[in-house]
Parts: sequence; structure tokens; C-alpha cells
Amino acid sequence: MRSDESDDRLNRAFLALADPVRRAMIARLSRGPATVNELAEPFSISKQAVSKHVQVLEAAGLITRSRDAQRRPCHLVPETLEALTAWIDAYRLTAERQFRRLDSVLDTLKETER
Repeated sequence: MRSDESDDRLNRAFLALADPVRRAMIARLSRGPATVNELAEPFSISKQAVSKHVQVLEAAGLITRSRDAQRRPCHLVPETLEALTAWIDAYRLTAERQFRRLDSVLDTLKETER
């Protein structure tokens, strides 16, 4: 996958997760598949609004929908969440290395003051 494609996917996923309703839907789906009606239950918004949120999550690659007789359950796509986590971890690890170096410098300064 090209870097531009990867960046676009990350951008879509982070934008989708910027909304608290969509984050709550992801949290719900982490416990297992759910229909749009089941995802709508905790919210006082229209079914149409819930459907739009689901479409955004689907377009971002965070969820998929399947057909089970009359039901159309939504499912998390763990690979997309793993890609987001990996991106965040790369920057977290860099920051941790910088803090460890800073701690080392501060420890050296403390030792020289004694």
C-alpha cells in the first residue's frame, strides 16, 4: 500500500473517531456485532442520523456490515484499529525515548551538583 493511501485511510479513520457518537458505536461494537437499531438505542438522534454515522464508520474502514437473514449486523474491523494503534505507538515510543534521554540528562546534572 502506498504511503498516500495509508495516510488517507488513517485520516478517514481519525476523522470518523473524532465524533463522540461514532466512538460510542465503536465501543459498543467492541463487545460484538450489532444492528443499526441496536447501535441507535443509547442515542436520542434519528435513525437516519445513526445510519449516516454508520456510513462514515464504514467508509473509514472501521466497520463492515453483513447480512444474516433479515438482520444487517455491523462488525468492527480490528485491522483498522490496529493500524491506528500502530501509528500512535510509533509516536509514543519516540516521545518515551526523548523523555528517557531528558531523564538521563537531569540525573547527570543532579550528580554534578552533589
